[in-house]
Amino acid sequence: MFQLTRSVTWQALKGLQQKTADDRIRDYFVADPQRFEKMSLRVGGLFLDYSKQPVSDEVLAKLIELADHSALVQRRAQMFSGDIINVTENRPVLHTALRNLGEKPLMVDGQDVMPEIQRTREQIRAFSEAVRSGEWTGYSGQRIKDVVNIGIGGSDLGPNMACRALLKHRHPELGFHFVSNVDGAHIQKVLSRLNPATTLFIVSTKTFSTQETLLNAHTARRWFLENAGPDADVGAHFIAASTNKAAAMAFGIREENVFEFWAWVGGRYSMWSSIGLPIALSIGFEGFMELLEGAYEMDQHFLTAPFEENMPVLMALIGIWHINFQDAETQAIVPYDQALHQLPAFLQQLDMESNGKSVDIFGNPVDYKTGPIVWGQTGSNGQHAFFQLLHQGTRYVPLDFIASLKPEPGVEDHHFALLTNMLAQANAFMEGSLKGDGASGSQPDPYSCPGNRPSSVLLLDELTPKNLGALIALYEHKVFVQGVIWNINSFDQWGVQLGKRIAGEISERIDAHSQDFDGSTQGLLGLVRGHFASGGAPSGADAPAEGEDAAEKRSGKKRKGLDEP
Repeated sequence: MFQLTRSVTWQALKGLQQKTADDRIRDYFVADPQRFEKMSLRVGGLFLDYSKQPVSDEVLAKLIELADHSALVQRRAQMFSGDIINVTENRPVLHTALRNLGEKPLMVDGQDVMPEIQRTREQIRAFSEAVRSGEWTGYSGQRIKDVVNIGIGGSDLGPNMACRALLKHRHPELGFHFVSNVDGAHIQKVLSRLNPATTLFIVSTKTFSTQETLLNAHTARRWFLENAGPDADVGAHFIAASTNKAAAMAFGIREENVFEFWAWVGGRYSMWSSIGLPIALSIGFEGFMELLEGAYEMDQHFLTAPFEENMPVLMALIGIWHINFQDAETQAIVPYDQALHQLPAFLQQLDMESNGKSVDIFGNPVDYKTGPIVWGQTGSNGQHAFFQLLHQGTRYVPLDFIASLKPEPGVEDHHFALLTNMLAQANAFMEGSLKGDGASGSQPDPYSCPGNRPSSVLLLDELTPKNLGALIALYEHKVFVQGVIWNINSFDQWGVQLGKRIAGEISERIDAHSQDFDGSTQGLLGLVRGHFASGGAPSGADAPAEGEDAAEKRSGKKRKGLDEP
């Protein structure tokens, strides 16, 4: 059986880590004045500078050899061609097909999936144009003014991030709201500002069985009927993005307003599918297609560029160098555009849910680190928060700085300050401020910053839908490459499923069988029971599982249209 850590290349990289342990990044620039030109590249509207990473030419060559000796070429081809690479769930992984703009068929189980993808795109186009133009109206004949996306995980983070990032492209008469937290205060706060006659709800759930999403969806429907009247048309205000058409229709959503996608679309890779409907509603279908176009351009680069010039591959290999050979535990994502403030949260799920694995694709425990802890926030704020630890603390934290070059009209001075601050920080992390190096008896200043901290800089020519699409696809492929080299399945998430299963068991057994749980859980459940008059779960707690509104369950009555297609 192949063992990654015993391979010749892996052992060579371990040796290079020891050999270069005392190297300083700035000295690489002194030795090679062309280092920036050699260690930067452009793909479309994205420019990557990785020259401030602690990789010598020899290290980089050996990392590329690691990729050459892996299954990357084969697995990449399998992903794009629709072969089953999600081995634990026996599924292909085809988020790339969702943004495929080519004309060739793509066969899965003997069937070309592209006609169905194109049909759904057309459905998104027609619906988004109807809402944006005012042609689509609610029960009172008024146009939609607010759109509420109800989802969680990939059904929230992707569209939420994209809509915020592309806010300047938003339809001027539409407001967008995203509800994900099962905490009732979240949805109550959103609903308190809305008019039911002019609000559209998108229930985004792959299986239409996600507990958090359905609880929020039923709360929204109850609010709608209580404020619009029992005879108001639920179907005029609720639509769904889901693979489970029957369940969506049972909720009260019209069949033609269920925007389908497919089992081979992973949640954290789903913003390119009908889960991206809020994006199309916000920036228009043409903007949504530009988002897909940018991702497609990055897909083609990833497929065709040699590894030494391949942006996702290089980012992945540098990450492996940090994680497996430099003992980095985390990766900081630091966007300097306020519009990208949700990007760290999005990339957190993408990376940590994909590569947070401890077994390989055969189910064997791995003896090396896999995915990093991903975190971060906007750079200007980070400079006055966690940058102190990164500059002078004891942690080794690689950073990705991200910014767009083009300023907004009227605030050019702000944008210039933004970019110069980012470049200054990247320089400071590398250079530090050592006033003594310990040589010839001198002592380093205890208040200095040691420098030699690694970073990459990603610049977008402009924050457009196309460039955002390319940026997201870049990180998707980076995560995929790392998963292939680590020989893990980046497309399942059994840790997520575990928590969901136990939550269901606790809900079902909270009264009579809580003794089946550990002493701590029993004690905490006792405190929870004490805050509900019935001594158990509230009467509406199981509404999502039952497919009923809590008020209906209490009264035994059904409101018109709730359970009808």
